[in-house]
Amino acid sequence: MTYAAISPLAKTELFSEQWQPKVVAEMNDYQFKVARLEGDFVWHSHADTDETFIVLEGSLRIDFRDGAVELAAGEMFVVPKGKEHKPFAAKEVKVMLIEPRGVVNTGDEDQGERTAQNDVWI
Repeated sequence: MTYAAISPLAKTELFSEQWQPKVVAEMNDYQFKVARLEGDFVWHSHADTDETFIVLEGSLRIDFRDGAVELAAGEMFVVPKGKEHKPFAAKEVKVMLIEPRGVVNTGDEDQGERTAQNDVWI
């Protein structure tokens, strides 16, 4: 077996599309995904799971119906399950997401082109 460290930030340099998370590792039933984000996403929620955002580079705002949280590089936030939210990045931000395998990025509803294919590894 070959052992190698994973650099989530370096993995973001292997693709350019935005709002399309890519899996870089799994632990039990959880996936570690990286994504490049810019602009507004869609309002959505995940009824059955929390979702963790870790900012690798740039800054991210996560809007809620009753407020918002601002994240800088090196910071993280866990969105509680069932909490409606909408990520926003004024400039491109690189993030790592931690969530159970099979979670759809747009939550419980298909949001067309914003709904990413699951289990795409990089």
